[in-house]
Amino acid sequence: MSELTYLHGFGNEHETEALPGALPQGQFSPQRCPYGLYAEQLNSTAFTAPRAANRRTWTYRLRPSIAMGEFAPLHHELWKTAPQSVPTPPNPMRWDPLPLPQQPTDFIDGLVTVAVNGDAKAQHGMGIHVYRANTGMGNRCFYNADGEMLFVPQQGALRAETELGVLEVGPGEILVIPRGIKFRISPVDGPIRGYLCENYGAPLVLPERGPVGANGYANDRDFQYPVAWFEDREAPFELLAKFAGGLFSAPLDHSPLDVVAWTGNSAPYKYELARFNVMNTVSFDHPDPSIFTVLTSPSDTEGWANIDFVIFPPRWMVAENTFRPPWYHRNVMSEFMGLIEGVYDAKEKGFEPGGMSLHNAWTPHGPEAEVFDKASNAELAPQRYQDTLAFMFESRYVIEPTRFALDSEHRQRDYLDCWSGLKKQFNGER
Repeated sequence: MSELTYLHGFGNEHETEALPGALPQGQFSPQRCPYGLYAEQLNSTAFTAPRAANRRTWTYRLRPSIAMGEFAPLHHELWKTAPQSVPTPPNPMRWDPLPLPQQPTDFIDGLVTVAVNGDAKAQHGMGIHVYRANTGMGNRCFYNADGEMLFVPQQGALRAETELGVLEVGPGEILVIPRGIKFRISPVDGPIRGYLCENYGAPLVLPERGPVGANGYANDRDFQYPVAWFEDREAPFELLAKFAGGLFSAPLDHSPLDVVAWTGNSAPYKYELARFNVMNTVSFDHPDPSIFTVLTSPSDTEGWANIDFVIFPPRWMVAENTFRPPWYHRNVMSEFMGLIEGVYDAKEKGFEPGGMSLHNAWTPHGPEAEVFDKASNAELAPQRYQDTLAFMFESRYVIEPTRFALDSEHRQRDYLDCWSGLKKQFNGER
């Protein structure tokens, strides 16, 4: 990867300029900006959102964003948006990894929606996608008016050139691009594949630590933001937009990535998942997976998340007299899982890196039969879970697979068989 410089701190007010003196001092919108730039504010929350939750950034750019052609609809067969009208069965489901493209395919063309929930126009819920690409977007740029975008790379590093700067992200890291921010994606060193959560709801924030106290989980200082970077190019460009569930295209005669300086707290950021400070039991019982929450999008009901982004990273397990894998359970929340690398401890077979599983609200799930037998009889010495990284998008809303996902040849029709070996062990004795 090329050497890049980053600003640090989740949600902090940052200021950065690619040319000295490009940022106005003492006010945001002077009568004349330095270098003949235009001042333009972008707001990820309402103007009147409380100060602690308010997200906005002032940009100083070569041209205002309105210097563009008219949008026209652009068809994308496999990018879907909630709500949809596909019946959702309550079965547990699992999919093999989707293959990498064989023909030249950029980030937009290689996107496939696996599941959705909520309602994008009502601003709650999410879309869950797989992205795949083997070529850059060239003179195509994109912004999403429907949702914030959380990238979870699984194969290959990507370079995100955004109007607020450049971020490079690979497996073991995540990237978040707020709604409305223009960007383009390029593979760094070969084909890329990963998971993408399109958050229709409240912006992702760090979860509260509660009794854990001042430290632990994800620390603010470990989030990295880009420094100002701009492109001064006059050539035919295409600006793509996701709006109200549709994809649209507008012509430009210049690059829209032309922000010379910016200041604010709404900007793309990345985070290395290895920096997550895991909390876990040191006595007994397997704790709730909520202790592994990296980011959360709140809903209108406290404690019931629109989205929780949860990881299962390398960690020590020392619980005594305890069944250590996740227990069997039924849950009011819905769970979509992906595997970045290694093996997930509750599913040792069939859940491959790049694969996915879905356990919806009240759908029973838990360890497969072989894992149950192994864990029930294991010697409970301290154990290091190594070479593994799984994640979960958890939501209070039912997660609805798309027609593509339900009918896909990559769906494992025999997924239920992994529990077929669970037999009654009751013998009438304690």
